[in-house]
Amino acid sequence: MTYEEIRRDPEILGLIRKGNDILGALGFTDHSQAHTALVAQRAGALLEAFGYSAHQVELARIAGFVHDIGNAINRKHHAEYGAILLDQILARRGMELEDRLTVVSAVANHDESTGNAFDPVSAALIIGDKTDVRRNRVRAKDHRSFDIHDRVNWAVTDARLEMDPAARLITLDLELDESICTMYDYFDIFLGRMQMCRHGAEVLGARFKLVANGSKVL
Repeated sequence: MTYEEIRRDPEILGLIRKGNDILGALGFTDHSQAHTALVAQRAGALLEAFGYSAHQVELARIAGFVHDIGNAINRKHHAEYGAILLDQILARRGMELEDRLTVVSAVANHDESTGNAFDPVSAALIIGDKTDVRRNRVRAKDHRSFDIHDRVNWAVTDARLEMDPAARLITLDLELDESICTMYDYFDIFLGRMQMCRHGAEVLGARFKLVANGSKVL
């Protein structure tokens, strides 16, 4: 299967919608197709920038687009549930075994509670996912009801993922409104995710840097 086929697949799209609806009811940030498409784009761009094959770029895009389908079953262990669902779907669609295992294992290991990067596709997926921090992921309308995750995302007024293959450097550059959320708040929620990004960058033979309001933080 190709990325273009995956992003039009009714079963995949249905699982993304259902998972996002469930998370919305539970008060989580946006996990819609807008999120999955951005993760797919970033994952593919990372591998392309660092010289990986077009085939690996395609697998990273696929993994990025489908990584959250397990939320349609349960938020807890959604990475593992998603991998099991995905293996069945991709097998029925006729994806070759080696490619299927690459995508499925990346999805199974993208969550910070149970996974980590171990190959280029999993590394690109993790970095693409964990760097998607932005104000329009917040769904709560009343700022008084914001939890810490909402506050952190709402405080990010701009976020850029920059890739410098020559310097072997991947940078998440944030503009953060510190009247809404301090860097302490950010790290309270995102330290584990940033550590995953750092390890993912190492798998790609690069370094990961976090810059907030023009200053290096990590």
